[in-house]
Amino acid sequence: MEIAAVDSVVLGDAHFVQVHTADGLTGVGQSACWGYPAAVHAVVEAFRPYLLGADPRRIEHHWHHLYRMGPFRGSVLTAAVSAIDIALWDLLGKRLGVPVWQLLGGQVRDRIRLHLLLGGTGAEELATQAAAAVADGFTAVKFDPLPADYADLSLARLVAQTEATTAAVRDTVGPDVDLLIELHRKLTPLQAESVVPALARHLPLLVEDPIQIDSVSSQADVARRAAGVPMANGERLHTIWEFKELLAQGGAQYVRPDVGLAGGLSHARKIAALAEAHHAAVVTHNCLGPLLTMASVHLDAAIPNFVVQEYSPLDDTPATGPARPAVRRDGGFLPVPDQPGLGVTLDLTDAAPLDLTGRPLSRIPLRSDGSVAYAV
Repeated sequence: MEIAAVDSVVLGDAHFVQVHTADGLTGVGQSACWGYPAAVHAVVEAFRPYLLGADPRRIEHHWHHLYRMGPFRGSVLTAAVSAIDIALWDLLGKRLGVPVWQLLGGQVRDRIRLHLLLGGTGAEELATQAAAAVADGFTAVKFDPLPADYADLSLARLVAQTEATTAAVRDTVGPDVDLLIELHRKLTPLQAESVVPALARHLPLLVEDPIQIDSVSSQADVARRAAGVPMANGERLHTIWEFKELLAQGGAQYVRPDVGLAGGLSHARKIAALAEAHHAAVVTHNCLGPLLTMASVHLDAAIPNFVVQEYSPLDDTPATGPARPAVRRDGGFLPVPDQPGLGVTLDLTDAAPLDLTGRPLSRIPLRSDGSVAYAV
């Protein structure tokens, strides 16, 4: 049993890999560094000479070899490692005829709770979208309540409008639906001091990423000072060492690893264990389509401290992309798949470029004075 070929394909802002064995099996993976997929592809190309001829079952060994083969680190590297790692777990599940969650210790739940990403802006649009999501069976919704001109508002106006939008969604869905509030790293720590407490009376399940991710200690400090509001961080973090510092300095919170960025299933499981040791919970980050959704489901099914998984409207239209999942959403939940491997097929034949994020890199928020605002 050995790896015979490694395919790396960039399709727009999406990047996929296929790992083929000499006896005809194929494992599939995807990375989540959507801003620089060509860079991730280049790293996978550098991995290929090591992987060819290797035993695909040595997943942990390959993880460390790939991560440490060069003296450089960063999200592009871990995204490349993630895609290979996911593909190797898919291969192993197919080899043994079992779903990946079985290899991770067996399932601890029968279905995966989802929160729907709402793409609207403003109180009226978000309230309408939230009502539709609840009618469709979702028990949790996620939205960004910051006004479009957040970078130019006075602090008082910023707080008032953000709170009013959150109130509109809460009033619409009532107390039986969890609100996940995404601030998209748009605030400074000093703004967060006022904005986050203002949301407390609406009892959000969590408030996510109020500030930029440049400093782990700054993120931890905001979480520690959040006036009783549960905080969530981590969708742009990519190693257990970053998550360790976040949890050690900021205390129990919701961690948001993305299996396509944070080292694949091998590393994300360790992040979940770190969170468990800090009485913290896992809310998996996921917004890039069915393949990463299915990979996330296997992690969610096998860890005790999972709460809810991000779900994108992209996942309801798999026929428009190259990845086809074996299970479909049932209301606000996904069933745990029982197919060997991940339970997803990937057909890259004549596949068209994808636009998963809708954001060209050159389009970033600017303040009215022309300076660069905090970006998502």
